[in-house]
Amino acid sequence: MTAPSLAAVFRPAATRAAWTYDLTLIALGSLLIAAAAWIQIRLPFTPVPITAQTFAVVLLGALYGSRRGAATVLAYLAQGALGLPVFAGGAAGLAYILGPTGGYLLGFILAAAVAGFLAERGWDRRPATTALAMTLATAALFIPGLLWLGLFIGYHAVLPAGLIPFLPGAIIKIALATAALPIGWKVLNHLRS
Repeated sequence: MTAPSLAAVFRPAATRAAWTYDLTLIALGSLLIAAAAWIQIRLPFTPVPITAQTFAVVLLGALYGSRRGAATVLAYLAQGALGLPVFAGGAAGLAYILGPTGGYLLGFILAAAVAGFLAERGWDRRPATTALAMTLATAALFIPGLLWLGLFIGYHAVLPAGLIPFLPGAIIKIALATAALPIGWKVLNHLRS
């Protein structure tokens, strides 16, 4: 059974207004992901920085729904591929996407789609299911990230360089999203009544 995402609740019924609404959300969401890329911590033992992007990606996926969330990440990646400084630390270009962190960037698409898919099934309404949805979306991001990173640093080094240092931050980001999404629904339901 599908349910509307939070963003879908406010989507206008008229076709032209709906397209404008969707494009505006996609543009604003891609800018949020880009801004989150500038919040970074570099670790000396890995080419992958800790950023706030993963939080933005899974949160936007849940808020926007699977298709709009994935489209937002695609817009963000297109901006970076075209040379806009939207990646971690202001990096840009197709070469960056094809570099060691490229799997994580492509994993953003999958993570947003998974978070949105689960939100469309009501998993973002209660803390327990929201936490599980955000965990699954984060895992969907890590899988291509680790597989791609292994091509650059060797698969023996992937977990200590591409997963383990990121787990505490991932737990914090999951907890923040778990708190935010059900509260958003409670506020919306309160406003409706």
